[in-house]
Amino acid sequence: MSDGIEPSTKARESEVIDPRIEALVTELIGRVADKWTMILLEVFEEHGEQRFTQIARLVPDISQKMLTQTLRRMERDGMITRHVHAVVPPRVDYALTPLGSSLSEAFCGVWVWAAANLDRVERAREDFDAR
Repeated sequence: MSDGIEPSTKARESEVIDPRIEALVTELIGRVADKWTMILLEVFEEHGEQRFTQIARLVPDISQKMLTQTLRRMERDGMITRHVHAVVPPRVDYALTPLGSSLSEAFCGVWVWAAANLDRVERAREDFDAR
């Protein structure tokens, strides 16, 4: 006996997405898609715990203001920890958390995809620009 509702409609109704999860995904994609966050995730994965000045040296194109803002956002989201040492002059170390590491792993696929498809993307761009 049919209830008159299409199967695809039933499936969508049963897949109610928690609006908090949807908001978090949207926010994180926007933040992580930010090039500085992606670059800092890579820096921490490759170099481990770093001081602010070391990070600035490893990412020379980032301004001090943008580095500070990005680190604060990453700390707020639980991606990194900030440890202030009680020494003079003050020393602050930043390190990737397991949560940040898992996010880095999730976006590692983008790097793998880019490496596998670089030639195809470049050809597509050249074809487009030639038109």
